[in-house]
Amino acid sequence: MKNIISSLLIVIVFYSITLSQQVERKELGNLVIENIPEIPQKIKDRMFQYQSTRGASFQDWLYNDDKGILISTRFGETAQIHMVEKAGGARKQITFFNEPVGGATLCPDKSKNLFLFSKDIGGGEFYQIYSFDLNTGNYKILTDGKSSNGGANWNNKGDKFSYFSTKRNGKDWDIYIFDLNKGDSEMILSEGGAWTAVDWSQDDSKLLVRKSISANESYYYVFDLASKQLTQINPSDEKISYGSALFSKDGKGVFYSSDQNNEFKKLRYYDLSTGKEKILTEKIDWDVESIQLNKKGDKLAFTVNENGLSKLYLMNTKDFNYTQVKSVPTGLIGGVSFNSKGDKIALTINTSISPSDVFILDVKTQSLERWTYSEVGGLNSDNFIIPELIFYETFDQVDGKPRMIPAFIYKPKAKGPHPVVIDIHGGPEGQARPSFNPINQYYALEMGIAVIEPNVRGSSGYGKTYLELDNWYNRENSVKDIGKLIEWIEKQPDLDANRIAVTGGSYGGYMVLASMIYFNDKLRCGVDIVGISNFVTFLNNTQDYRKDLRRVEYGDERIPEMREFLMQISPTTNAHKITKPLFVVQGLNDPRVPFTEAEQIVESVRKNGTDVWYLLAKDEGHGFRKKSNRDFYLWSEVLFLETFLLN
Repeated sequence: MKNIISSLLIVIVFYSITLSQQVERKELGNLVIENIPEIPQKIKDRMFQYQSTRGASFQDWLYNDDKGILISTRFGETAQIHMVEKAGGARKQITFFNEPVGGATLCPDKSKNLFLFSKDIGGGEFYQIYSFDLNTGNYKILTDGKSSNGGANWNNKGDKFSYFSTKRNGKDWDIYIFDLNKGDSEMILSEGGAWTAVDWSQDDSKLLVRKSISANESYYYVFDLASKQLTQINPSDEKISYGSALFSKDGKGVFYSSDQNNEFKKLRYYDLSTGKEKILTEKIDWDVESIQLNKKGDKLAFTVNENGLSKLYLMNTKDFNYTQVKSVPTGLIGGVSFNSKGDKIALTINTSISPSDVFILDVKTQSLERWTYSEVGGLNSDNFIIPELIFYETFDQVDGKPRMIPAFIYKPKAKGPHPVVIDIHGGPEGQARPSFNPINQYYALEMGIAVIEPNVRGSSGYGKTYLELDNWYNRENSVKDIGKLIEWIEKQPDLDANRIAVTGGSYGGYMVLASMIYFNDKLRCGVDIVGISNFVTFLNNTQDYRKDLRRVEYGDERIPEMREFLMQISPTTNAHKITKPLFVVQGLNDPRVPFTEAEQIVESVRKNGTDVWYLLAKDEGHGFRKKSNRDFYLWSEVLFLETFLLN
């Protein structure tokens, strides 16, 4: 009888008394559910279409005849690699795993007919690199199966690839080269810190490598594989943040973006023989993001982040003249990649009203051909809300004028006043951008909720000064920006200032908790997703390879004065001030924000007798990537907002 019962999918319900509050706990598959009521079927039914949307992203071109592409998309539980042979053609799935697969990159040697991909287990982010044989359909792991690995980058010959790994000590990102002929890898660079190899020289004798210190500081070097010598590119006493970088095809220079002597990352060319740098996008006062060269090296494509939207440009590398490509829809652009002939460019395009899809741009005519058609669950996309970019005044000034905070607002079409969800991005160096988000559309169209996504100080995309405004002892200034947003909402006749909720993930989860502490009387409820609840315990327990990078941003908890400050502002220290309902969502295997951050804030807030819902997924990490888990989380969030925001 016991064996029969244990083999069935059952829900185990038991009760425990935690201080003054009764906690109902259920386990359903890999989900641990506390205090979340039964989800009404009407929520599941109405959300079904929104949760059935999917997107596709470009991964790589299929060999020299350019007869097809590799993409990533999800048909079942997780995103997998698919092949598409022509525009609008069928998506043929070629990887089948329970875990999401990404980073597919084809070997340049077509005789090998294989590609590399990466995959982790349960969201733990200990990514492993695999090879997939397109002839046989067989795959095999190429890394150690234990450490964190990534950044696989083929050489031009196609017999080796570079990657970074933490396998030496679990902390530092060292650079390795895997030799396909030998079937083994060799560590070539172990300088300590976070190092990545971003490009090979055309003759495969050198690597362009990057050392990352923080969002505001990084360095590029040329690493000679024969002499093992590192030569810094553009040495300077200034603290510089570099973006993308590539060797020129003639080997004489390097294209890269940096914010040297500027607020934004400008595209530049560095001459390796003279050591001189030339700014190529002097007139564009926004960050240059991705850069790609064609095989010949005479054409360069680059994207610019302009107020959160992407712009695509093409440059002639002989005279550095460039023009904007006007045929690309307004939205976000990724996956920029020339084909082998250099006459076409693959793009992943995402807009606020359409999920990601792959398009091919004809370089000469600049016409755009759509290759994938991702579904929106049968919904009419003409009804989707296009977010509006707004700016609101905050508490401090710049040059004698109020500092303005940018934000995107998804506003229902029906007459207000509308309840509001303030959704805060993570990072904290992230940026809210107007990408396709089916849950935002659901809130606006089905629930009548206005969603506001602010880019508080510390967000990227608005210059290096803005990016540094929340570092160390300035941490709570970003929370004040949310307070000023609430004041802005109070002045809007079509928004309901009496019904405001705050949501956010990762660092945004901390912002949720901090907002509920400081503006408790103005908020109805909050949703904290994989959020930091105590900066000291977070910095102590996050994975070793992340600690130094995070200390630059948040402060070094090993310094007594800083530790005291971090403890003082941590939500667990001030949890007694949270009296409004809270929903906490967490992945058990989260390597960035350990699940203990969620457990301790849940326990602390429950001491107030406050309603606290808690959802823990045993097979997820920093966010939910499996569809069934994400579906349940979103059902629960909608029910939470219906219960505590709308009613």
